[in-house]
Amino acid sequence: MQHHEREDELITRSTSSDIDPNVDQNLDGKLRARLLLGPRVEGDRLLLADAVLLAALDGSRPLTGGERAALQASPLTTRRLRTLALERRAGAAVANADANAAANEAAWCGSGGMLRAADSGAALELLGTDDGYWRLHFVGDAGARRVILQLLPEAPFAARLLREAALVRVFDGIGAEVLAGCLDPDGECEAAWPFADAPFEHFQGRGARFSVQPGVQPGVQPALQPAP
Repeated sequence: MQHHEREDELITRSTSSDIDPNVDQNLDGKLRARLLLGPRVEGDRLLLADAVLLAALDGSRPLTGGERAALQASPLTTRRLRTLALERRAGAAVANADANAAANEAAWCGSGGMLRAADSGAALELLGTDDGYWRLHFVGDAGARRVILQLLPEAPFAARLLREAALVRVFDGIGAEVLAGCLDPDGECEAAWPFADAPFEHFQGRGARFSVQPGVQPGVQPALQPAP
């Protein structure tokens, strides 16, 4: 806000020869912009470099007396000053919007799921977390079985985790690690199934639960998701 006030003050003072001194110095932006679109001066040209005008706008180097006189004598240079001021404000607005979006992006502290399928004799192929954001796929046969973790794109934190290629870990119901790895651009990571027993029997014998957690250092036990 202080930057905007400084810009307005600089433009107002620099165009004082075009503005009635009795007019309120806090003219709104639209009126001031109209006043800046005054008559052109024959032979007018840009008298000050953008670097000089930008330094004056951000306060790092005030205009000298000669530079201020040049600005007052040149409507074209004054309009350039106004354009640079508007561009600065637009850039700041975009930066603030991006910062707010990043700050408001959903945090993720872990997801949990349950083994709900009855034992039908068929191999377990899929498990999903209770929040619907993660899936575990089991492929292959004994001895060559693999487990694939998939992050679904509708997860509110998906963009951030993909951007960071986040490290994630999967644990069974007693805290044994099932998988650990970084998400690829498709939101997946894959590893060999690390246990001797098949997925259904394994989870059934360990509380019928599992959790997907943000990456932690090896040897640190996860905070398991409570049973519903």
